[in-house]
Amino acid sequence: MKVSFETESDRETIELGRKLGSLLTKGDVVALIGDLGGGKTCFTKGVALGLDVDKETVVTSPSFTLVNVYEGHLPLYHMDGYRLEGVQEFIDAGLEEYFYKDGVAVLEWADKCLQLLPPWHLKVRFEILSPVSRKITFEGTHPRSEDILIRLVEEN
Repeated sequence: MKVSFETESDRETIELGRKLGSLLTKGDVVALIGDLGGGKTCFTKGVALGLDVDKETVVTSPSFTLVNVYEGHLPLYHMDGYRLEGVQEFIDAGLEEYFYKDGVAVLEWADKCLQLLPPWHLKVRFEILSPVSRKITFEGTHPRSEDILIRLVEEN
């Protein structure tokens, strides 16, 4: 199943992320794909809000730390594969373990390790349409990710 939305501002991108975050449960994995500046971290700020992470918490890209953990009603494991050269570095860094923890995993630059993602992951692709607008396409091929998408469409 595949569905796309267009956002016209950071605020709209955050709100779409918040709606998704409110639908996620323990063990969900969200794979973010898109160019630099495409809105992945902005979207993750919204996911954090949807998971009830304190709105005063600053959600930043974990490019250098590789993973940031935010506490909400479920932990949010925000990971970034930008600086990793490939699958082996991802494994060596222990990032794969976060897919099977007691929270929600969101991975930026997931295209660098798609083969490691669990089958229930939800793929989210960001396309830059203009300096402020984005096309955000969600794709799920597993019953869990398809269920999330059905509920997301109902919310919009």
